[in-house]
Amino acid sequence: MDQRLLQASMSLKQIPIRTLLMEFWSDIRKRKGLLAAVLAAYFLLQRSLRYQRLQRLQKVYRKYTTREEMASMTDHDAWEIQKGMLVMEFPSASLKALQFALFRTYGIPTISTLLLKTSQFSNPATSFKRYADTGALIGQFMAFKPSSERAQTAIARTKFLHVGYRSSGKILEADMLYTLSLFALEPIRFIAMFEWRSLSELEQCAIGTYWKSLGDALEISFADLPSGPHGFRDGLHFLEELRAWSLKYEESFMKPSPSNKEVADKTMDVLVYTLPQFLKPVGINFASCMMDDRLRQAMMYQPPSAVYKTIFSSLVAIRKFYLRYLALPRPNFQGIDIFTDEPNEYGRYYVNVYEAIPYYVKPTVWNRWGPGAWVSWAMGMPLPGDEDDKYYPRGFELEDLGPKYFEGKGRKSVAKIRELLKKERRGQAPFVPELPSVEDAKYEVVNPDLYEA
Repeated sequence: MDQRLLQASMSLKQIPIRTLLMEFWSDIRKRKGLLAAVLAAYFLLQRSLRYQRLQRLQKVYRKYTTREEMASMTDHDAWEIQKGMLVMEFPSASLKALQFALFRTYGIPTISTLLLKTSQFSNPATSFKRYADTGALIGQFMAFKPSSERAQTAIARTKFLHVGYRSSGKILEADMLYTLSLFALEPIRFIAMFEWRSLSELEQCAIGTYWKSLGDALEISFADLPSGPHGFRDGLHFLEELRAWSLKYEESFMKPSPSNKEVADKTMDVLVYTLPQFLKPVGINFASCMMDDRLRQAMMYQPPSAVYKTIFSSLVAIRKFYLRYLALPRPNFQGIDIFTDEPNEYGRYYVNVYEAIPYYVKPTVWNRWGPGAWVSWAMGMPLPGDEDDKYYPRGFELEDLGPKYFEGKGRKSVAKIRELLKKERRGQAPFVPELPSVEDAKYEVVNPDLYEA
């Protein structure tokens, strides 16, 4: 065998490969033919792979094909489907949609007025801190499965931070429902507007199922929705009613107010912070292009010029075309994980992806001396580890997330709420609660009669 390989190797060496390649390349028709063949092969590969992730998703979750079957979708499955959108399929649009959902709530005067009273937007430092904390809290129960201690702790902390305001009436229950509606609906809208395809019914049902379950965990009342008192059919039905209610709520309460503009300006400072000073107006105009007329008027912003609208829509169209017809799907190793999975030596977690201010980011050599760090330094922005503990270089503790005056407070309350969630939020189907939860299914045999009913 070795002798044959040696002979084959010697034979290859005798072939004038370099001469053949030069001769082939000198023929323009052969070059064009090769280029056409390579391009055709690439486009065939791109076309075969572009929808592969969606097809795989539909195959894995084929048990949720009909509306009747979608009613039995579990919270765990809904979370898993949604996480695929966040991490692999549409990470950019999903993240921007969640940021914009938070921004959109500031168009409601009762919400913006309360934020100003709590001094969360009194200066840039607190604005950035609130932005980071809100993202970290929401990120925990979206990035980790519903029955995990990490997600349950984040939900418990969120409930603790709001309980005083809700019980005193400073936060209206309708405002809580409106905020929830935006976190459910804005990703669907953003993906339809800015991505290469819209979400399938399965994906939309997963979003509706997940946010209905989360609303239950946060004890948000759905009584204002038509089916709230007696129940929803499935995640799609929930979204339909939530969307209609949310639009009516905006028509009634999204009105121009100085408090809206003040909070919007502070938030816009966060969004365009990384841009050079001369480009900040451009960034604000592009952000305004993403607003509808009602929101823009409530924020007391001027509409962007026709030039900005044309440039923005053209960039969006080019991106959508490139992703749909030219780009290969994101490979699995390039999934966007915003938070570390395991606690560090301090029992805390780091943020892996940040914008502008490095709250909770580990001051590694790369983060402080890599190419991105040099750009940040040149633009006068802080780096991870700057100014001692100002940006929490040891990471965050879930029980301490929130305004600085809440740090170290509420741990017993959070622990108590978390214990209740462990019993109540076990990955079950929110629309068919009699079905076993994901955690129960580990130990019980599922009764097939439940699925036949």
